[in-house]
Amino acid sequence: MGRYLIEPFDRSDRYATEQYQGATGRNWWRCDPTLRLLMRRHLGDGYAWAEPHLDRLGALMGGLVAECAEETDRNPPRLEKYDKWGRDVSQVVMPPSFHTARQALMADNFTSPAFAEQARANGADPAALGAAWTYLLDQADIGMGCALGTGGDMVVSLAEKHAPPDVRDRVREIFANGFYSGEAAQMFTERTGGSDLAALETEAVPAGDAWLLTGFKWFASNANGSAFVVLARLPGGAVAPFLVLWERRDGSRNGVRIRRLKDKLGTRSVASAEVELAGAEAFLLAGEGSGSGLGTMMKLTNASRLGVAMMGAGVARRALVEALCYARAREAFGRPLIEQPLMRRKLSELIVEVEAAQAMVFDGHVGPRLRLAPALIKLRTARLGVTAATDAVEVHGGNGYIEQWPVARLLRDAQVNPIWEGGDNILCLDVRRAMLKERAHLPFLDHVRALATSDLVQTRIDDLTKAIEAWSALDPATAEARLYPLAQFMADVYAAALLEHQATWGLDDTRKSLVARLYAEAHLADQGPLRGLDRPATDPFDELLAGAFSEAAG
Repeated sequence: MGRYLIEPFDRSDRYATEQYQGATGRNWWRCDPTLRLLMRRHLGDGYAWAEPHLDRLGALMGGLVAECAEETDRNPPRLEKYDKWGRDVSQVVMPPSFHTARQALMADNFTSPAFAEQARANGADPAALGAAWTYLLDQADIGMGCALGTGGDMVVSLAEKHAPPDVRDRVREIFANGFYSGEAAQMFTERTGGSDLAALETEAVPAGDAWLLTGFKWFASNANGSAFVVLARLPGGAVAPFLVLWERRDGSRNGVRIRRLKDKLGTRSVASAEVELAGAEAFLLAGEGSGSGLGTMMKLTNASRLGVAMMGAGVARRALVEALCYARAREAFGRPLIEQPLMRRKLSELIVEVEAAQAMVFDGHVGPRLRLAPALIKLRTARLGVTAATDAVEVHGGNGYIEQWPVARLLRDAQVNPIWEGGDNILCLDVRRAMLKERAHLPFLDHVRALATSDLVQTRIDDLTKAIEAWSALDPATAEARLYPLAQFMADVYAAALLEHQATWGLDDTRKSLVARLYAEAHLADQGPLRGLDRPATDPFDELLAGAFSEAAG
């Protein structure tokens, strides 16, 4: 019985609070057969060693971390701008719930160097385990995922190559617990925009083997970090990345001022701020010729895009679980929602789309390093996070629009994923750059051909090849305008081929074949003049559900 007063109008238990358990309080490893399938495949002989760790992680993410995410959303970070003498301290104060969650995550960090070494010693792939860790975290709180992961690999990689020895040693100390420890931030975006580097106004002037930066960054996430990658303009006009720390070499406070924290729609567990650089000591993260560091940084940005893509997939998975849990408990027209034909159709489609997104993000993290993959995966999964959260709100009806229920926050949080690390148009421009400058579509097409097993998907890969050839012959303006449908076509065949390949693993081949067929029919098949209404009547929901969600709790 719940801890609430029984009112005279409570004539039945249909509104009993305890009947409406959503995702929070469940073990997210145990209730996710699709994740367990992926880990059995990618970990191989190391699965037996890894499984207890994953089980413990599932309980942590579905319990403490999920609970803290709700509390932090209600009590977001605040800025203490000045000390008692009126001096600028620009201190970001994170709520206790954030520190509680972060401490627990760092104590069980699958991305740390120590855990990776232990995994390798036991025959388990650290990349696969790191992907599972972030996938489960992103179901709880993509803001925390951003706070922990923003730019850490970029800071360390560039500092190792280009920073002076004493600064490099300091960076190593800061990131002793690995890239995913919440110590980094990226400061790219200015009031003129984030993607147009030609409009960037922050300036750098030399000062010995260091530089001094002056400018204003409009949207810097994880402003309470310790090390920042900052884009600034060199005296000759070129743009280059710089490393900025909170303290100068001599230990004094650096010229970094936080003007204010952003009052954001969502992702409140990551402190995003407007940051002024007032003669801030910085170190050029580039070698001879200003372009080298920027080029390396852009490659690392593709890795960051995979991180945002994982956030989209995580939100979509959480939205699916919340929708399934609510549909089972809620009754309308004399029976549970989950028994209603239209609801079963919606949930069936959501299961298929979430598993396609899951296949894409894990291929991006543990599969071959395809130049086109990050942009295509983010294009699909970041948008799915929004639509899946919207579906979950709709399944909940009016309750979904209320902040006491979990799906309102999911929708607010999901809205940022299509923006972070480049919106749809920027991703499409990157697809064009990769095809024209690197011929990146050729290994991509080879990859999907090797995965696909059905005549339908193989035929559509042939069609995609022809579409790319036709697109290449268009005038530049028309070609740019048609990048979006071309990129969507690529994402469709990519996901369809991955799902078909999963069906050959011998782990859940019958059900995965069903998922692959439904996805291909929805995205690649000719629906005919009747839009598929004349197809034989089928209801695959029960089989889809059995392999997508189990009731395991605690």
